[in-house]
Amino acid sequence: MQTMIIGYGKMGREIEKAARDRGHQVILKIDMENHGELGSNLVKDADVAFEFSTPETAAGNVTACLDAGVPVICGTTGWTGELARVETHCREVGGTFLYASNFSIGVNIMFQINRWLAEVMNRFPEFRPSISEIHHIHKKDSPSGTAVTLAGDITERTAKIKSWKNEEAEEPEILSVISERKGEVPGTHVLTYQSPLEILEISHQAMNRSVFATGAVLAAEFIKGKTGVFRMEDLLKI
Repeated sequence: MQTMIIGYGKMGREIEKAARDRGHQVILKIDMENHGELGSNLVKDADVAFEFSTPETAAGNVTACLDAGVPVICGTTGWTGELARVETHCREVGGTFLYASNFSIGVNIMFQINRWLAEVMNRFPEFRPSISEIHHIHKKDSPSGTAVTLAGDITERTAKIKSWKNEEAEEPEILSVISERKGEVPGTHVLTYQSPLEILEISHQAMNRSVFATGAVLAAEFIKGKTGVFRMEDLLKI
């Protein structure tokens, strides 16, 4: 495939390497310095765009690609308030779009376990859930998109949990999400259920950023020739 990368930071460079390792070409790299090229004819030569920019620019970047007829893989987090609108636009123009807050295979399996576990734990209110996450100091959003996904799935499925907040919560109806930023940590997420008698923990630790880049390239290969809005669940068939 001929690919383009929007947001040529650390993740953009990892995606470039992963794409080339799997035999794909990178024909265009767009960052702040050449953002105007997003409206050029070069964009239309791409078979897929990887959008890993900033929360402020993601929606516009995705929309521009869809309008140019270019399928999009988006991993930018912190902009999901606009996600439904962009997905609607994708369907209206007959485009192809896959968004994930995390492209790790392991994390997406963790998402599935989290949904199932939240429904099971409805029957055991003595267990109180919480989420903690650690990322590198350069990460722009806090909590991480992965933590937000985990928290949202718990609040949707757990009768006693009404909301979540990004700090320690004493109120039993509020889910605690604790975020730390340390050094160059690629990403660690821990889901905990604690009762007065026992603790259940499920954790995921990324060893380096390449796990996310490889997942994004796998997603691009998956949507090739397809039309519509997709998730990592579609790729993993879970």
